[in-house]
Amino acid sequence: MTTIDLNADMGESFGPWTMGDDAALLQVISSANVACGFHAGDPVVMAQTIAQAKAAGVAVGAHPGFDDLQGFGRRDLKLTEAELTVLVQYQLGAFMGMAAAAGVPVAHLKLHGALANMCARDLEMALVCYRAAMTVAPNLRLFVIAGTQQQRAAEQLGASFSAEIFADRAYQDDATLVPRGQAGAVLHDPAEAAERVLQMVQERCVIAQSCQRVDVPVDTICLHGDTQGAIDMARAVRAKLEQAGVQIAAPQ
Repeated sequence: MTTIDLNADMGESFGPWTMGDDAALLQVISSANVACGFHAGDPVVMAQTIAQAKAAGVAVGAHPGFDDLQGFGRRDLKLTEAELTVLVQYQLGAFMGMAAAAGVPVAHLKLHGALANMCARDLEMALVCYRAAMTVAPNLRLFVIAGTQQQRAAEQLGASFSAEIFADRAYQDDATLVPRGQAGAVLHDPAEAAERVLQMVQERCVIAQSCQRVDVPVDTICLHGDTQGAIDMARAVRAKLEQAGVQIAAPQ
């Protein structure tokens, strides 16, 4: 039986401002990527999200991004190698502390937003970010965008990793994501997304906007908690996979 992880970005609320429905999403997914306070979230939200995930039996991972609350971490920033290193180390360290206080193991690390997309295109940048994480937690699993420089960096470093595809995002022919500013970059139809995900899992590929298929490993599927209709899409994707005999579980 094929086993696939379903992950979602969450813990992105801030103070009294709420982003997404994390409680509902935690009933569907198997891994949670928790914002570390730079692109979104705050210490209280981080602690609450970890506690909610623990209660739901969902694995938790650190989700570091650029220090850009106003841009939600989705604007490209040019940082030095030293700045990138401490950016990742600081956020991972904070998350590990909060998780330890809750008695929850840190299962993985996944880069957020523009930081992730830049590392998907830039091998050296990906190497810097992943080396930084591994100096803090050498055996930490990395969630990498399948078929991109993120995956190549993890392979080069000999890191444990899970290759990720996206349920709600469109792809370019090089397996990178269509930039959010372009038409059709974000998918909103749950049935359409679920059918496409099942095809990608069965064929072990990503399907580009051009209909070109790019062969990649598929270990985990991302659902964005801030996407409109995220809960309906998550439920549709899980139901479609389970109907096809796919088991949903966090990586071991």
